[in-house]
Amino acid sequence: MIQRQLPRPTELLELMRFRAPVWSATRRRLDRALTIDDLRRIAKRRTPKAAFDYTDGAAEGELSLARARQAFEDIEFHPDILRPASDVDLSCDLLGGPSALPFGIAPTGFTRLMQTEGERAGAGAAGAAGIPFTLSTLGTTSIEEVKAANPFGRNWFQLYVMRDREISYGLVRRAAAAGFDTLMFTVDTPVAGARLRDKRNGFSIPPQLTLATVLDALPRPWWWIDFLTTPTLEFASLSSTGGTVGELLDAAMDPTISYDDLAVIRDLWPGRIVVKGVQNVADSKRLIDLGVDGIVLSNHGGRQLDRAPIPFHLLPHVVREVGRDATVMIDTGIMNGADIVAAVALGAKFTLIGRAYLYGLMAGGREGVDRAIAILRGEIARTMQLLGVASLAELEPRHVTQLQRLAPVAAPAARRTTRQRSGSAGSSASR
Repeated sequence: MIQRQLPRPTELLELMRFRAPVWSATRRRLDRALTIDDLRRIAKRRTPKAAFDYTDGAAEGELSLARARQAFEDIEFHPDILRPASDVDLSCDLLGGPSALPFGIAPTGFTRLMQTEGERAGAGAAGAAGIPFTLSTLGTTSIEEVKAANPFGRNWFQLYVMRDREISYGLVRRAAAAGFDTLMFTVDTPVAGARLRDKRNGFSIPPQLTLATVLDALPRPWWWIDFLTTPTLEFASLSSTGGTVGELLDAAMDPTISYDDLAVIRDLWPGRIVVKGVQNVADSKRLIDLGVDGIVLSNHGGRQLDRAPIPFHLLPHVVREVGRDATVMIDTGIMNGADIVAAVALGAKFTLIGRAYLYGLMAGGREGVDRAIAILRGEIARTMQLLGVASLAELEPRHVTQLQRLAPVAAPAARRTTRQRSGSAGSSASR
């Protein structure tokens, strides 16, 4: 029989230790977010459908994005045991400067659309965390305002080459004058991808008030209050506004962009230059041989060519060709710190987060971005400790296996040869 007794008052007092109340609704909301997926769910509740879908969506059937995320889920880690890693060093050096973490904030367009603090929140949070912030050509905060929000941190500028080349050249000069240290020359957007969620939502810049948007706004009044009581949402670096995202991109971008344009921009830019949007081994090799400071393997977050190569699958092949000393970075599909650890183990010098940061922004403004960075920081540190790794430099390809669901189909000639061999073998066995 179990002997029972009344609890002593002193024992009850030991158990009754209540947390101090958190008066900030934003802080309560963010404290409940333990993963980037949690931030995404909060963001979806708090953001109008058109704005959330612009952030969350991708091109056409959204296969590229789904495959990129699946690729990170389909990995197997190989930890070492009895290797203490109580203190892990998450810092790295790249492109002539330090970063406290192996990821930075990727360039995203129309960022004030998601939440009114926009790029200022991203730049300020990046500066506080000691990581780079990248401003998009299609940003809604100017080069100079981003510098003011992150005066002592590392600011990078992402450049599109416009039909009117002088616009692009002027942006390069402004970014250099503001002290931005790296230029991200983007090559995967000769024309706009077919972003079907935006078309179905009637999404435009600036957002238009319609019956559907008004009904969608009713449970989210805070977003519309911010939108209507803050400066007009427009491009900070471009004068053209009005229309769908695809119409704006097609009007501004130039499908004739070439290596000649890269050479011109390199002559104009005094700092480090990185080419973003590389999607095969041959282009990676050519760019590194040309002497660019780095490349970003990216399919633009799945927002351009659907069914494009998966950057994470491409990574080890590129690193094998260009060498582990080359600065190879990666984006697209990163939703967990373990994704970042896997990428570094396979040779990436750095990673970039886009949607993961924007989910935090939509969930809670600057505090939400801080929370997104903190979540990823904690996941990276914990994954490394469980692997028995104390620094990023100790991560090696042996720590990760890519479990690939999608395997290339053999060429027809190769299949015929295989069948012929099988047939011959079968005949021999029967004899």
